[in-house]
Formats: sequence, structure tokens, C-alpha cells
Amino acid sequence: MEAVVGAGNRLKLVAQDIVDHFEQRLEALDGKAMVVCMSRRICIDLYRELVRLRPDWHHEDDDKGRLKVVMTGSASDPPEWQPHIRNKPRREALANRFRDPGNSFCMVLVRDMWLTGFDAPSLHTMYVDKPMRGHGLMQAIARVNRVFQDKPGGLVVDYLGLAHELKRALATYTESGGTGRTSLDQAEAVAVMLEKYEVCRGLFHGFDWSGWITGTPAERLGLLPAAQEHVLAQENGKDRCMQAVLELSQAFALAVPHEEALRIRDDVAFFQAVRVVLAKRAKADARPEEELDHAVRQIISRAVSSEGVIDIFAAAGLEKPDLSILSDEFLAEVRGMPQRNLAVELLQKLLKGELVIRRRKNVVQARSFAEMLEQTLRRYQNRAIEAAQVIEELILLAKDMRAAAERGEELGLSEDELAFYDALETNDSAVRVLGDETLRTIARELVETVRGNVTIDWTLRETVRAQLRVLVKRILRKHGYPPDKQEKATRTVLEQAEVLSVGWAA
Repeated sequence: MEAVVGAGNRLKLVAQDIVDHFEQRLEALDGKAMVVCMSRRICIDLYRELVRLRPDWHHEDDDKGRLKVVMTGSASDPPEWQPHIRNKPRREALANRFRDPGNSFCMVLVRDMWLTGFDAPSLHTMYVDKPMRGHGLMQAIARVNRVFQDKPGGLVVDYLGLAHELKRALATYTESGGTGRTSLDQAEAVAVMLEKYEVCRGLFHGFDWSGWITGTPAERLGLLPAAQEHVLAQENGKDRCMQAVLELSQAFALAVPHEEALRIRDDVAFFQAVRVVLAKRAKADARPEEELDHAVRQIISRAVSSEGVIDIFAAAGLEKPDLSILSDEFLAEVRGMPQRNLAVELLQKLLKGELVIRRRKNVVQARSFAEMLEQTLRRYQNRAIEAAQVIEELILLAKDMRAAAERGEELGLSEDELAFYDALETNDSAVRVLGDETLRTIARELVETVRGNVTIDWTLRETVRAQLRVLVKRILRKHGYPPDKQEKATRTVLEQAEVLSVGWAA
């Protein structure tokens, strides 16, 4: 059987099929592939056929190249096998490359190695050209079925008709107490994909995105503001679109390269592009950077650059501002956007990002503006105010935030001193009687005292916190701060000190 499976003409056909299939898979889902061969001889012969079709996949150095054979061997093996025989440290170095989702090493040929106990979550396709059964078959499939980022599951391509063996292995699995569905036929994934595709089409009913297929990259990017506006204008449109496109993408990743998946590929690319822009968040809510990168790579239309798709300014039809996002010029440009719902979304994201920066410096100021932002957005989401009105309120809030940042200059206080000045509840009438000069003096003393007493681990040591609490109260009493306000002011000052001490320690 090894001679039949490893016949030259057959390996040429298998190599061509693997190359065509895997390249189509990569258009939909970045990741890696494992080819399981029947013998070491077949591994090496199939490697030659793959390299003949894709010479750039080969490289003699272990730390370069997209394709490798991983197998054991000895000095007695034929000379042409020796480049593929490595000692344990070299094999481990290759394993580290293969585990790294961003590494160019994306396809490995194995016989027995890496089929058990090896974990590479980005591995999404396994080509099985070896008789397998029972526990060994289940172990091999377990290499590829890990859910990872936007990868919904693994695909097993069977060249030897292992379906009956898989059914027997699954029966053993369930009899031993295993639960959950472990596999599905690709036809089922195609059916789910088409169902989710219709849901996404329904969300964009009445919107013409044909330019996504025929237009230039700039024209495609230009479709995104109107597409976002179309979604945001619908009841709960953003959340529904995010969920529907995610489910479509997962089914698509399992179905490709089925002809039905290839038929709707460009439409899926459009839906994914809109989802990525809608999901793009200010740093307050950002997913880990590698997840964002992976989401961008998921956009299967290669003609649209990833930078263009996730650039929130370009996607909104705006020039990227050179000045602060809260400048009058930029806010005026947002006010003039024809897509009103998109303008609200843009301002919301930018203001939340600005609040994250404020929160690291001035907790009182950030908390106050966060409450104002939340109230405005809640009224908008409840349809109590229209998009045009909420835009004006958000622009006014942006200007207030900008003015608040300039208060320190007017008061003659540094940024740190202003943060403690605000922590003193300066808007309270009982406090205002002290006068600005006294409050500024208190703020300066607080900065000096806190800076001189905090240590890197002070937030974890109650004794240090207690000592600092006493010092703060002493300063407040010395300057006649209202006794009934001292406790709350002390708590706020310590909270502010905790935030600023992180920056001072750095």
C-alpha cells in the first residue's frame, strides 16, 4: 500500500491539490497546515513535488522557508534525506517557529512526529494521506481543531477515505464519556454559511455595494462610510451586524474552498471590511493587538490595504488631523459629515479614547466627563434625541474637555497639581470659601508630599497608605479645609495619588 500511496504520478496530483487548496484557504483564514504522510520516503518525495510547484517555499536554513519535513532519522539514511533529519534542539526550534502565528513557516510534512502532544493553535488544515484509526486518529485530529482567535475550528482533508475509521473512533470516544459534537461534514458548513450570508444581505438591503467588486481600492474604501451609516441607522444595527458577520466569517472559514464559498467571497470581504471598521475601538476598549491584527488579516479582499480599512478617519471620509482631535477645525469637519449616525459613532470613540488618557492623569476630571458622555449617549440610544442634536452635544463636550485641559495654565498649576486641585472638590461652596490661592497651595503641597512618600508597591502596603492618609489630612487641617469634607477629599486624593504614582514610578 505504501508503494501505491507513494507512486510518483499520484504524489504529483496530491501536491497540486494541496497547493491549490491551501492557497485558497489562506485567502480566507491566515494559519498553518500539516500534511500527514504514510512513510518518511513519501514525506521527502512529496516535499520535492511541492517545492517543484512553489520553489519559494523552500529554504535550506531552519529559520527560513515556508515548508519543512519533520522526522527522525540516522546517518545510515540516504544522503538526499539528510537535510531533513535534525537533532532534538533543531526540531524544537522548528516547533517554535510553527507555533508562532506570525512566522512564515506555514506547512509541515510529518509521519508520526507532532501528531500527539504538539500544540499549534493557528494550525487550521490537516491533509491526511496515511491510514489511521482509533486513538491515533483522534489524537491527530486534535492537533487541528483548536479554536484560535477568529478560527472557528479545523479542516481535515482526507485522501484515503478515513470516514469509517473516524466514525468508529468517535463511537469509542462517546462510549468513554466524551460529549459534544466533534466533527461535521463540509456540506453542513456550506449550508450554515449560506444561511448567515442571507442574514448579512438582509442587513444591507437597499444598499448598493457592487462597487466593492469593480472599483479601485480608493473607491472601495469610499463605500465604507455610507455602509456604516446604513447599519447604524437601523435598530440595534451595529450589534446585529457584528454578530451576523462574525458567524458568516466562521462558517466561511470552514467552507472555503468550496465553490459556493468562492462564489460569495467578494461579498464576504465587504461584510468583513464593514465589521472591522465598526469594531475598531479607541484604546479604552481595544482587544489585544494580535487579535486586531488577525481581524485585519481576515479581510479576504487583498486589494484593500489593511491600514486603509481600519483607519477610522479615512473610513469616515475625513482628513487625518495634524492637530488634536478636539481642535475646532476637526470638530467642524465632523459636524459637516453627511452620515450623521457615523459622526456620532466617530465622536463617541474619540472621546472615549481621550477619557482613557485623562483617567491616567486626572481621575476627577475623567469621571465627570465620562458621566456626561454616558448620559448623552444613553439619551441617543433611547431615541430621546436625534443624531444631529447628539453631535452638537458631543462637540460641546469635546470643547469642554479641551478647556479643562487648559485650566492648569490659567491657575498657574502643573498637570499633577491640577489633578489634586480638582480632587479637593473645588466646586463645593464650603470649599470655595478658602479661595483659589489657598486651594492652589494645598494642591502644590499634596503633590510634593505624595511624590516624596509613594513607593512602587505603596498601593499594596496598608501601612504606607495609612501614613500617606495621615499626611494628607494634616495638610488639609493646616489650611482650614472644611472638617466635614476632609474624609471624602482624602479618599479622592489617595485615588489620584495611586494613578499618578504609576507614571512617577515609570
